[in-house]
Parts: sequence; C-alpha cells; structure tokens
Amino acid sequence: MPSPRFDLTFVPSHGMPVTVAPGIQRLTVNNPSPFTFHGTNSYIVGAGSSVAVIDPGPEGDAHFEALMAALSGRRVSHILITHTHRDHSPLAARLKAATGALTAGEGPHRASRPLHAGEINPFAESSDTGFVPDITLLDGDVIEGEGFALRAVLTPGHAANHAAFALEGTEILFSGDHVMAWATSIVAPPDGSMRDYMASLDKLIARRDHLLLPGHGGPVKHPLTFLRALKTHRRMRERAILERIKGGDRRIPDMVKAIYRDTDPRLHGAAGLSVLAHIEDLVERGKVKTHGPPALMGEYWAAG
Repeated sequence: MPSPRFDLTFVPSHGMPVTVAPGIQRLTVNNPSPFTFHGTNSYIVGAGSSVAVIDPGPEGDAHFEALMAALSGRRVSHILITHTHRDHSPLAARLKAATGALTAGEGPHRASRPLHAGEINPFAESSDTGFVPDITLLDGDVIEGEGFALRAVLTPGHAANHAAFALEGTEILFSGDHVMAWATSIVAPPDGSMRDYMASLDKLIARRDHLLLPGHGGPVKHPLTFLRALKTHRRMRERAILERIKGGDRRIPDMVKAIYRDTDPRLHGAAGLSVLAHIEDLVERGKVKTHGPPALMGEYWAAG
C-alpha cells in the first residue's frame, strides 16, 4: 500500500461560498499558515430555508460578515463544532448571538491525558477553552434540521473532543482535521493521542463513505484508499522511529532531524510532538522504554 497521494491543488476562494455538493456550501477563512493550508473551511448544510453551519472558524470580522452574507434569507438552526482549536470554533459565539442557533459538539476542550509533572501543553494557546456546547453529542447522536440530519461520528486523536459529522443519506462525511487531502493531521500530546487517532482511522475505514469534506483544503474523493494509505503511512512512521531508536538515537530532536529532513523546518516542532505521540503508544505497548513518562526531552531505548 503506497503512502497517501496528497492534493495541494485546492483553490480557497476566500470569503465566497462554493457549492461542493447538493445542499452544501463551503466558505474558506483567509487564515493561511503551515498548519491551516489555505485556511479553515466552514460549511453551510441544508437546501431549505433553515441550515446548519459546521466550524464557523476563528473570531474575525471578515469571515463573520462573509458567513452572514452567505446565510442571508436563511435561518441557522445549529452550529456544529468538529473540535475546539482556535481556527475552528471561536466564531461560534458571535454567530450564535446573531442567529439564535444552538451549538453542538462533543464537549468543551480538554487534553487527551493529564499533564505530567512539569509538563506544559504546547497547544494550550491554540485551544478554545471558552466553548461549551448547548448540545453535548455522544457517538451516533443525530442533529436534525429542515431537510438535513447530521450524525456525530466521534473521532478523537487530533483532539480529545474531535467529532466528524455524517450527512445522513449521502455517504458524505465532514471530517474536520482528522482526515485532510492536503496533509496528515497533527497529533500532539497531551492535546492529542496517537492511539486514539489510529482507532478513529479504523472507525472511518469501516464506514466506507464516498466523500470526505475536511476542515482545511479540498475534498477527499476516494476515502477508503486514502484512509488505508494514511494508516500505512503512520505505521511506516512508527517503524522509522523504532529503527532510529534501535540504531542509537535516544532523543526526539535527533529522530526528527533524520526522519523529517525533507519537511519544512517550521513544522519540526509539530513533527517532534508527532514523534512523541508515536513513542507514547510504543511505550504503552511495551516496544520502547524510558525513564518515567514519555517526554519531548526524554531518553528512549528499544525494549528487549
């Protein structure tokens, strides 16, 4: 199975609604970065006079005004949040105040595990800790509106409270940051968990949706092939980490220099956290050893 074939051809059309499927419009926030690609995607779901908005995005006047213009003449019944990173959820408060819509999500922001003694969450400033949904969603819960029904598919990994949303009757899934066509998702402890992420990949593989609409970039048009390739890619990365440890690398920065030598240096910090996520899983499975809990500056060696 080859590595994923990432699609970088996405044209964002910032601030302009783009129809991506019947009853679905996408608006992309003008917040490009190495982590957001061309920006965060907000989706308007519903073909009638009442619609839902998925991931209104970061707080900001320009995108709020673009959303309100695109929503003109339609009532917003629900605002759904895939997860509470600041590029996805903060604008929900202003949109709710303007429309009276109910917010829905898995729950408030939280880390995937407790912080270890002396540990700092490097993604703390990227987290929207103020969001509390009006409707707390369990796996399989359905949000119904005029002409649409969105089923929560909980997909922790990138964030502990990450949820995807399946549009009932269409085989379309809004995949948030769990699966994106342009790059792999960042899994950064303690915010994220590699074990949870891999289990969520398996969950989506079992669903066999026909189209994924992600939080950044363009659609994933052949989800089953892409998801299987993502899983293979992560297992290959895991093997590379094990090989570096068996070859004598003891610290994560040394592994990053070797494994991510072709990656944008601006992403090496995130790459180190991804290596830590893999190592946490490897330690839990008894394949790698360390002193105390796994840490970015810890020392590692192969078990056995």
